Amino acid sequence: MDTWVWVVIVVAAIVVLAMILFAVSGRMRKRRIEKRRVEARDLRQEASTGFGRAKERQALADEQADRAKQERVSAQQAAERAHEVDPDTD
Repeated sequence: MDTWVWVVIVVAAIVVLAMILFAVSGRMRKRRIEKRRVEARDLRQEASTGFGRAKERQALADEQADRAKQERVSAQQAAERAHEVDPDTD
């Protein structure tokens, strides 16, 4: 065979290999992107769940703080009343 035939074969083989590599890299890139999308969706869901739990805990903490304030006021009122009632205090 002539040299030019070998050159054409080699060039054609290189073009075919480049096309195959391009197609494979495109598929790999799509898989990678899809994997990252799934991971991001899972992280968003986890964050949403965490925000919900945090909100519930904050509401509970606020409720307990309100109850503590009410108990403190009641205790203060009881102490003042006891002071008024007690004949031994000045």
